Amino acid sequence: MMPTSAAARSELGSFLRSRREGLTPGRVGLPPGGRRRTPGLRREEVALLAGVGVTWYTWLEQGRDISPSAQVLDAVSRALLMDPDERAHVHQLATGARPEDAGEAMGCGAVTSEHLDLLERLDGIPACIQTAKFDILASNATYRFLIDDVDEGPTEDRNCLVRAFLHPAWKDAYDDWEATTARMVARLRSAMPAHLDDPAWTGLVERMRGASSRFEDLWQRHELTRDETHDQLFHLPRVGDVTVRFTLLWLDTAANVHLTLLHPVGRRDAERLRELSSSTAHAPRVTVRPALARRLGELEESAA
Repeated sequence: MMPTSAAARSELGSFLRSRREGLTPGRVGLPPGGRRRTPGLRREEVALLAGVGVTWYTWLEQGRDISPSAQVLDAVSRALLMDPDERAHVHQLATGARPEDAGEAMGCGAVTSEHLDLLERLDGIPACIQTAKFDILASNATYRFLIDDVDEGPTEDRNCLVRAFLHPAWKDAYDDWEATTARMVARLRSAMPAHLDDPAWTGLVERMRGASSRFEDLWQRHELTRDETHDQLFHLPRVGDVTVRFTLLWLDTAANVHLTLLHPVGRRDAERLRELSSSTAHAPRVTVRPALARRLGELEESAA
């Protein structure tokens, strides 16, 4: 078992509390138990269902430095009716590692020149290389100009989460902005346990909590979700309505980096994306973040 940080223990306590407060006695097979001053289950009820001591469970919610076993974490997860992703989230926060049966975790890797060549070949289909915290590392021109120019403005705004919440043009472009932003925050929450001591991740969360009441509300829900294929209707400013199918392809099993493809769903959608691609003929077919450009340049120089 790996040692966990105070930040991870605090996050675990908040997550457990959010799940406890979201349950009713009836959902877990307990009698109502009279009048309740706070929503959800009581701590002693969770402890009873999990077969652990009330004091010990209280310490877990308080972020105390204790070492719960995998069996105890599973018992608490079952008591709180957690799904497999939530259970894995609890293990990650409490022990620093996902359970062995939870599948592969996201890791970290590097973008290569071959990845950029692939983006260029996909021109006409919006595509980008993105991190688990929604930073856009590289994009083809069709993706870059899908809504507005994602390369404009400060580098920290080359992030789909930032733009979805803080850029009016992106809010207007999503047909289902509320569902989309809820899914994005749940994805960020799912990836967060491995990055609680990373200032880039914690800084993004603090920025968004201060800048968007919508983000703060979603963040406090502690909802989790997987990265799954889904369809999205966009109201694009240049070519009108287009429905695309989001597909995420991980570049490396040790990477928090993936290729995002926006496939047109129908013939009209494909035609409008080709029209968008044609309108960007003046622009470079692929652009990358400055730090990535420097790194790739250094690799080319060392290979020369």
